[in-house]
Amino acid sequence: MSIFKRKNKKELSNDTMTNGVMLITEVEPKDVVSEQFRTIRTNVEFSAVDQQYKTLIFTSSGASEGKSTVSANTAVTWAQQGKKVLFIDADLRLPTLHSTFGVSNTLGLTNVLTNSDIDYHSAIQTTRVENLSILTSGPVPPNPSELLNSDRMKKYIEALKKEYDLIIFDVPPMLQVTDTQIMAAYVDGVILVVRQGVAQQKAVSRSIELLEMVHAHLLGYVMNDVASRNGYGYGYGYGYGDTK
Repeated sequence: MSIFKRKNKKELSNDTMTNGVMLITEVEPKDVVSEQFRTIRTNVEFSAVDQQYKTLIFTSSGASEGKSTVSANTAVTWAQQGKKVLFIDADLRLPTLHSTFGVSNTLGLTNVLTNSDIDYHSAIQTTRVENLSILTSGPVPPNPSELLNSDRMKKYIEALKKEYDLIIFDVPPMLQVTDTQIMAAYVDGVILVVRQGVAQQKAVSRSIELLEMVHAHLLGYVMNDVASRNGYGYGYGYGYGDTK
């Protein structure tokens, strides 16, 4: 079973750059895969113990592991739960959020970070999912790492935390650029997406080492594309463990 349940051949293409990701939690909330995304949400909430997570990032060691799909669908489940959620595309190199929600990407995060005259509220867009707002990446900048590591970015996040219950960032894979390591240093938690049959053990271990270098709070990992015991060919799991 694939979560890309679309009817025509063009839509069946798993090209997130062109088509975005499939929001199965929105279109088929009772599907078994949607339930797995709710399980991820629940496990993250239980891992909080005595604190409340306000900012989270989903990443992976490499490309094509499903981090954008996981982050988008889990964001929807939190919004469906009644939380006021902001989903930000902080992948300033290969953004996909605008494709997923079918919106313009002419005004987004890069505009806010580079132009002090822009009110950040004007860049935030509502979605068809109640309680879920999005901030697309905006135009691809020449200096993504510098923008994400700027004081303006940190102040912006602090301002947003006062307005939203939860802020989720979609970011690049860990081993491709330094952007995610920068972001991981000042968010409340990081979830690592690991795709079975794609992720390499050494790559996952290196990703964990990079997160530890910046004292990031690694909450756990999502095992993606795992053949589950009930016979479905596509599933999600959530857990903790030493991957070294």
